[in-house]
Amino acid sequence: MQEQKTPKKPLIYYAIAAMTIMMLLNVFVFPTLLRGNITETDYSTFLTHLDDGIVTKFELDEQTILYATEVDGKEQIYTTGAMPDDNLTNRLHEAGVTFGRVVAQEASPIVSFLMSWVLPLVFFFFIGRILINFMQKRMGGGANAMTFGKSNAKIYVQAQTGKTFKDVAGQDEAKEALTEIVDFLHNPGRYAEIGARLPKGALLVGPPGTGKTLLAQAVAGEANVPFFSISGSEFVEMFVGMGAAKVRDLFKQASEKAPCIVFIDEIDTIGKKRDGAGGISGGNDEREQTLNQLLTEMDGFDGKKGVVILAATNRPDSLDKALLRPGRFDRRIPVELPDLAGREAILKVHSRNVKIEPDVDCHAIARATSGASGADLANMINEGALRAVRLGRDQVSQADLEESVEVVLAGYQRKNAVIQPKEKEMIAYHEIGHALVAACQQDSAPVHKITIVPRTSGALGYTMQIAENDQVLMSKEEIFNKIVTYTGGRAAEELIFNTSTSGAANDIEQATKLARAMITRYGMSDNFDMMALETTTNAYLGGESQLLVSSQTAAAIDSEVLETIRRAHSKAAEILHDKIDKLHELSRFLLERETITGEEFMAILDCKL
Repeated sequence: MQEQKTPKKPLIYYAIAAMTIMMLLNVFVFPTLLRGNITETDYSTFLTHLDDGIVTKFELDEQTILYATEVDGKEQIYTTGAMPDDNLTNRLHEAGVTFGRVVAQEASPIVSFLMSWVLPLVFFFFIGRILINFMQKRMGGGANAMTFGKSNAKIYVQAQTGKTFKDVAGQDEAKEALTEIVDFLHNPGRYAEIGARLPKGALLVGPPGTGKTLLAQAVAGEANVPFFSISGSEFVEMFVGMGAAKVRDLFKQASEKAPCIVFIDEIDTIGKKRDGAGGISGGNDEREQTLNQLLTEMDGFDGKKGVVILAATNRPDSLDKALLRPGRFDRRIPVELPDLAGREAILKVHSRNVKIEPDVDCHAIARATSGASGADLANMINEGALRAVRLGRDQVSQADLEESVEVVLAGYQRKNAVIQPKEKEMIAYHEIGHALVAACQQDSAPVHKITIVPRTSGALGYTMQIAENDQVLMSKEEIFNKIVTYTGGRAAEELIFNTSTSGAANDIEQATKLARAMITRYGMSDNFDMMALETTTNAYLGGESQLLVSSQTAAAIDSEVLETIRRAHSKAAEILHDKIDKLHELSRFLLERETITGEEFMAILDCKL
């Protein structure tokens, strides 16, 4: 990787610094040190010292007298003002004093010019350089004033990204879409012969951690061309116009190194909508000028040179439409969360450099990590390796990886947490309530693990269900059964202890979210049919819902959500009432063991689904 290094200062800078320091010492420090041993006195005292015969040396400098006295072998220097005294020379001669007069010598014209003009200019220039460097460091700039308007893109030369498509797993569709770009960079003549042109830009869109930056580096590694990497935030400057200047410089550098790839990460930083909806207000904003310059550069860019612009974002709905039109970012490449096969492939890629036991089942880990991104899976492999080291092993086992999944999803175990026996019993019944309701319903994922060991995320226990395969679509019955499972914990508390606790807070939130989605988003309502009641923005960042209805309709939606949750709650209570003996037996077993597997749970339940 070729990174910009801070240039070394020329020797002239150090020479100027030394001269400046010496000048300051001569003007302010040395005279002060010399004056420290000189005593000021009056002229009459001088005459007294002269009459007493203790004056040994005498010098006259303009109107100032400097003389030395010696008493008992100790010398003392005095200074006083000169007075008109025609007989002073005779008196000094009679006293045997060594005396003289300091004659000021005029400096040469060259020295006077240097001292009067050159040295002050050099001094102020040097101070200016120091101030400029200080300002640039405070504003995130380089070490040279000429770096204003320069793009701070990191440049990776050929084959130095260290990444190829072999390092990217779980994104087969995205790799296929990018393969054509790689082929064009290798064989541009084939496309030019038929009259085809390469897309100027490709926009990688997906949730955080799915490998958008990794894909861009892999494209550069496969094409074996220079790779420019820069973040959108690096274009945003304090001074108006600096961002646009950086855009111009970036495209200029790219043209000089063509064929190459330019990657702009988090492009939504400068590519937000200009109508105010995207957070930019006013027509003279710095980010808006940067966006306008980017649009202009992409318009005037000749794709035949072999320069490809790749950009990544997880907020595509906030981008300006002009940025997404054909001729700029021609392609939109989704980089979604991996499916089951993709997660298994990602786990194998990240475990290449980790010593794992031969019998480790990556497929089982992939099944347990539905909804995890590539970054999450890489973190799980690393957590498993760390756990193996803590336990004194030199290989990662299946148990290490399974525990690492729980660490990433729910946090570390709180081994020193003190829970009262009564509360622990209620937690056990709560978790068995979830598991029992899930196991006794159709179209429900099998129970994999039940635990009442508290975690650092705040969970006092949890029930883990793992489906055999990823589910793309969910029916109305399946969603309702999932809501019933969420209400199973509270139903168990009410059935056994005739009360309710705060432990169902997350269950309530999830059940309400699902019930509302059934009505407002999925059209699973008898009252509203397929009417659009809600819109979702920022889908890749968790989603932000906004109702599209009047207050009366919103109240009707709330009533139907409540009715759905009540029906689910009643169904869960009915299931647990019918299986109350198994509820007691399983809860006692969980209290004794604290953690039980799905096989142990089903062996005790002996329930045919």
